[in-house]
Amino acid sequence: MATHPTAGPPGPASEPDPAPSPRPAPAPGEHAAHDPSSEPPAGPALCLVTGAGGYIGGRLVPELLGAGHRVRCLARTPSHLRDHPWADQVDVVRGDVTDADSLRPAFRDVEVAYYLVHSMGSGHGFEETDRLAARTFAREARAAGVRRIVYLGGLTPAGVPEQELSPHLRSRAEVGRILLDSGVPTTVLRAAVVIGSGSASFEMLRYLTERLPVMVTPSWVGTRVQPIAVRDVLRYLVGSAAMPPDVNRTFDIGGPDVLTYREMMIRYADVAGLPRRLIVPVPMLTPRLSSQWIGLVTPVPAALARPLAESLRYEVVCAEHDIAEHVPDPPGTPVSFDEALALALQRVREAGVATRWSSASLPGAPSDPLPTDPDWAGGSLYSDERERTVEAGPQELWQVIEGIGGENGWYSFPLAWAVRGWSDRLVGGVGLRRGRRDAQRLRVGDALDFWRVEEIERGSLLRLRAEMRLPGLAWLEMRAERDGTGRTRYRQRALFHPRGLAGQLYWWSVAPFHAVVFGGMARNIARTAEKAAANLPATTPRA
Repeated sequence: MATHPTAGPPGPASEPDPAPSPRPAPAPGEHAAHDPSSEPPAGPALCLVTGAGGYIGGRLVPELLGAGHRVRCLARTPSHLRDHPWADQVDVVRGDVTDADSLRPAFRDVEVAYYLVHSMGSGHGFEETDRLAARTFAREARAAGVRRIVYLGGLTPAGVPEQELSPHLRSRAEVGRILLDSGVPTTVLRAAVVIGSGSASFEMLRYLTERLPVMVTPSWVGTRVQPIAVRDVLRYLVGSAAMPPDVNRTFDIGGPDVLTYREMMIRYADVAGLPRRLIVPVPMLTPRLSSQWIGLVTPVPAALARPLAESLRYEVVCAEHDIAEHVPDPPGTPVSFDEALALALQRVREAGVATRWSSASLPGAPSDPLPTDPDWAGGSLYSDERERTVEAGPQELWQVIEGIGGENGWYSFPLAWAVRGWSDRLVGGVGLRRGRRDAQRLRVGDALDFWRVEEIERGSLLRLRAEMRLPGLAWLEMRAERDGTGRTRYRQRALFHPRGLAGQLYWWSVAPFHAVVFGGMARNIARTAEKAAANLPATTPRA
């Protein structure tokens, strides 16, 4: 199941808040959960966070720790959390929300469980996957005696029948209902557009406004929405842990401004110091065409842009602000739209983006670890290997390796990389424009253009796993090391495990270009490291 932060787009359907659900009798073979105290909880709690590798989850963890709570993270790949600055302060359990056996140890002694995952709605059967995951999570939470579930969904339009909503929106609505009916007191927070550095909504707004001074836009630019700053989302999430047990309902959460998307783009240009944009709505752009258009103009791929675009078809404005009864608003909050933009832009300019929309793997992206056996999975494993002696220290070489991608590029044949990126986007892939979270430093799990960081041995190894559309699985390894004579060696290895005949044909069709692409990469990485070493002051020691 692909997991992603639930950061603004589709959420539970708008409907009257249900009355607190009675705790149902346990099903046959199920352990009866203890009855939580009728008194409001006091003091720190042990919190389970799902989706901790995603945009919201990765920011929620340090906020919970800062509030004095203990945190346990559920992760399908625990190594993806190891480089986060809070990793040594949390307990990480391997598991998946669709796997009851893995949830049982994860729920042990947990008081508050945060449900921050969902399938991204790509491919057949995603609604059933969401349904199965929510039911499994709800059932095991109840059996374990969890005191509260907290779910972040999306604000949906008032008065629109659920059957008329998109499949994405219907699925989010169903997840909210399943959790509310679980027998565990549940808080469902519903947000529209989340504004924060690295959020998909912010990146979409940013790139559309910055790249297109004159825009032919879908008609939904005239739709009113109520954006919310990510810091307010986190404040409500953390505060929800202390809600009394008689609270079992949805809450609309939003900032103080209600704006059309057109007004949001105009105000973004003003805050960013850009000339005023000319925006021309075109009514014939459907959500599908809109998502393709967004995918071409912004780093957000069409698969993720579609639920974002669908969520903007209808007016999404908060119907109430009852959350303040349980999580009071301090002075200066909720944060205004302009202030949220300014804070996000400051983070981007200072390279201080903690998490991004791309922090979680996209649906359909390969997750298999690097094969070590040439006959892995009974098929071929092709490789292209390069080595070069570098007249620089391993430290200078490593800085070049870790800085690869994004604005720094790939050190060979830029046109070939650009064409590969565009071709990937045309078939629904992520392309090259995801860039980097941080300009200098990488961590396991980071998205890096159309790669994802699978392994880092800091100072010596960077291994990337391909997330572009391919008829197979691919990796790229770069190493900085010393040889037997003490000289620095750069080693580079590209691996490809083909899938079927299409994979075989793909490898042999691109093999003639490897000398230019991979050979040029090795050569230019070595030269860049040598130039960096030559520019060091004479008093600077080399590693």
